[in-house]
Amino acid sequence: MSLVTLKEILAGTRENHYAVGAFNFSCPEDAEGIIMAGVEKQAPVILMVSMNALKYNGLKATIGMIKGMAEAVDIPVCLHLDHATDYDLIKECIREGFTSVMIDASKKPYEENIADTKMIVEYAKEYGCSVEAELGMLGGREENVVVEDSSAAMTNPEDVPRFVEETGIDALAVAIGTAHGFYKAEPKLDFERLEKITKLTDCPLVLHGGTGVPEADFRRCVQMGMSKINYGTAIKSVFVGAVAAVAAEEAAKEPGKQDPRNLLRPAKKAVAEHVGEKIDIYGSTGKANKN
Repeated sequence: MSLVTLKEILAGTRENHYAVGAFNFSCPEDAEGIIMAGVEKQAPVILMVSMNALKYNGLKATIGMIKGMAEAVDIPVCLHLDHATDYDLIKECIREGFTSVMIDASKKPYEENIADTKMIVEYAKEYGCSVEAELGMLGGREENVVVEDSSAAMTNPEDVPRFVEETGIDALAVAIGTAHGFYKAEPKLDFERLEKITKLTDCPLVLHGGTGVPEADFRRCVQMGMSKINYGTAIKSVFVGAVAAVAAEEAAKEPGKQDPRNLLRPAKKAVAEHVGEKIDIYGSTGKANKN
């Protein structure tokens, strides 16, 4: 199946009370693990790449890799650029074949956020690419995204309608109490704020900072109208942990009998199992062929 846009993959999510998982990948093996989970669960999946991971893999190599994986399976797959602040890079990704990009101008004043986001939306329209933006700021660190807790700010519901209308975005990331990275304490989500936002816009909403959010909170967010849930930090730990578990054994083998694939197969499988659990929680199992 060809890559699909974010707009296409999120269609009907709010009405049918499920969210599509957006999972960060760093290399071919964890990307394959994510897609394996989608195939096993017959669920749509969004593969997200950060600016740092894009630099590591190479832009054209990333697009070719994920496009090839998507064409080999029968589930909807969206390739999404996550938390991008480099506008030239965003435009290059759009031109080269990404089906979704996130412009993160959330640190800028409201009016500048609108103007910059609108500019990217207009550019993306020429290529049929979806655009996600953010109102409010999540604290924490996730690769190139660093926001001190003192600077974190919840999304103001009253800012949402104008922002969505003037920018023309396809999805809106909202700050309701989550943070990037691992949590030091259990997050306290502001469900009242989320309820206000969902009443003010039909735009698909996105929850960032999924690692560490309790299952019950995920389910409640989905039932209230969250359409996309970002999840990434824990995937790295799962991957590295699986490699570490077999690394010493593989290293101890005689030269010539060592095989990197013996490290990567368990890691790929572990990622697939972990992502599959999240897909079930988000309610997107069996939604691959919803249309």
